[in-house]
Amino acid sequence: MKALAGWLLERRVLPQHTDHAGVMWHGAYLGWLEEARVEALAAAGLAYSDLSAQGLELPVVRLSIDYKQALLHGDVVQIWSEVLPRRGLKLPWRSRFVAADGGVAAEAQVDLVLVAGVAGSDQRRLLRRLPADLEAAVAALVRGPL
Repeated sequence: MKALAGWLLERRVLPQHTDHAGVMWHGAYLGWLEEARVEALAAAGLAYSDLSAQGLELPVVRLSIDYKQALLHGDVVQIWSEVLPRRGLKLPWRSRFVAADGGVAAEAQVDLVLVAGVAGSDQRRLLRRLPADLEAAVAALVRGPL
């Protein structure tokens, strides 16, 4: 497979990822996008569970996926993710799903924001400033793996 820049997650298309024709179902991409983000964050030095323990979350506020070629049951797929510099409150991620033949099967863009839980309620508030540990992890994510 052709190497791209960024954070790598490799997966195999399993029966639960496909429709009745053996083609990867469009919703299955979302789980892999989430997994790629959580694993990249951990590789950059911050476990998502540590963020959650601080009462912080990174919800998706925008998502787009361009499907270019079908992925089929049994295919090995590389998900290459890049973290782009912050745009205001948004932390954008771009991911490419690369098939075994090196072709880009799909491209996705996900924008996240940082929110904190409000003590004693189900409310969340948007945070403009990242805590130091997340700021360091984001800087590492933007630089990419060593």
